[in-house]
Amino acid sequence: MAVITDIGTLIEKTPEIRGGKPCLAGTGITVQRVVAWYLSGDGPEEIAERFGHLNLAQVHAALAYYHANRDEIDKGLAVEETSAAAMEQRFPSRHARG
Repeated sequence: MAVITDIGTLIEKTPEIRGGKPCLAGTGITVQRVVAWYLSGDGPEEIAERFGHLNLAQVHAALAYYHANRDEIDKGLAVEETSAAAMEQRFPSRHARG
């Protein structure tokens, strides 16, 4: 007999985990991280393979959450990008100096 999963249980927001960002339940992997991989060109199957403990349903749940809450995740991605750029300016890579 097939196991039925309530997709509403696949995403959780807990203040103690990743500052309350939406995560794949029980993993600590944020929806934002999954979306970043997806937007960089990885398909759902590739994302699931990155970690042996993710399954395709979890990845699709993260992507569904993103499409339903695009502004929230896009804002988080923009903040992450701005923070990364600031860190790169503050601590330039030795490789970038030539």
